[in-house]
Amino acid sequence: MAAFDMSDPEAVVSPGGVGFDINCGVRLLRTNLSESDVSPMKEQLAQTLFNHIPVGVGSKGVIPMTATNLEEALEMGMDWSLREGYAWAEDKEHCEEYGRMLQANPNKVSSRAKKRGLPQLGTLGAGNHYAEIQVVDKIYDQHAARKMGIDRTGQVCVMIHSGSRGLGHQVATDALVAMERAMKRDNIVVNDRQLACARIHSQEGQDYLQAMAAAANYAWVNRSSMTFLARQAFAKTFKSTPDDLDMQVIYDVSHNIAKVEEHYIDGKQKRLLIHRKGSTRALPPHHPLIPVDYQLTGQPVLIGGTMGTCSYVLTGTEQGMQETFGTTCHGAGRALSRAKSRRNLKYEDVLDDLARKGIAIRVASPKLVMEEAPESYKNVTDVVETCHAAGISKMAIKLRPVAVIKG
Repeated sequence: MAAFDMSDPEAVVSPGGVGFDINCGVRLLRTNLSESDVSPMKEQLAQTLFNHIPVGVGSKGVIPMTATNLEEALEMGMDWSLREGYAWAEDKEHCEEYGRMLQANPNKVSSRAKKRGLPQLGTLGAGNHYAEIQVVDKIYDQHAARKMGIDRTGQVCVMIHSGSRGLGHQVATDALVAMERAMKRDNIVVNDRQLACARIHSQEGQDYLQAMAAAANYAWVNRSSMTFLARQAFAKTFKSTPDDLDMQVIYDVSHNIAKVEEHYIDGKQKRLLIHRKGSTRALPPHHPLIPVDYQLTGQPVLIGGTMGTCSYVLTGTEQGMQETFGTTCHGAGRALSRAKSRRNLKYEDVLDDLARKGIAIRVASPKLVMEEAPESYKNVTDVVETCHAAGISKMAIKLRPVAVIKG
């Protein structure tokens, strides 16, 4: 997390401080199903979900998109999904920024980025992205859980972890090139070229912020499209409707983004550009930017586990607001590099281990699963408990996977 004072003419924005996968984030849906409803149909449900949601490196979306649609989606975010019938009005309410960054300008997104993004809308991608069917394993905060519509252990949820695909990656790549030139012009020196940056109020800085917002909108439309497909998959499997299954979005939170926020520093209110890369916004109770349902609990914070490990829902705290500008962890970071994981682990062993735990798995590229094996990452429980002990977020719910869909 890095914060820069908007009133300081020297303050910078850095694409490296946001990440290549702009608005990579996590969305959690609840259902009124119990584990006993899903267990007998686990394999069938996993297969249906895998058939509905396109996954893998070059996956193509099934949501029909034209170039004009893409321009609108980049500008409108989830308002586009709502208009086209892929989202429910309540989904927007339970989404960071209400699913739309208003400063988005599709004209600042290069044609190469648009070309990459056009076929990929509504796709999961590869790497650490996944769609998981999870069950509530433990409830730490009954009041917060009830506000989220979680009232018992064994309740089934769906977690979707994805971002802005090739479009966001290209926006970041384009910006780094432009910013390297700006740094030479403005005599800015950094010790790593991946931290290339530009003054916030420079042309390059403003161009990037407008393009980044458009890529963030794309990511929200992407997660909304996959929510639509997941709802269809569940409805088909259980011969019901998403509405009757109560498949509401609990929350959608980003962990690679830069946003202008107001915070107090030494008792003075300041407008700051907050970069969050691999960290999650965690606003406290009574904050004006969180929906009315969560005003008394604080903003839900979604911490995705690694393939086959548990995930957590936390809530934001006032202490986090004071100490970390309302920011907490986003999950477990890597313990082994991707190359080392491939060398040290066998993909058959990883898949067998998941099967032993009773987890149904569908993978588009089995040979890549070693990179995402639980052994490749730090222990997510340790990370979450550390944030809880530090007081910057509060544990509410623990979820464990029963089925995993991966690229």
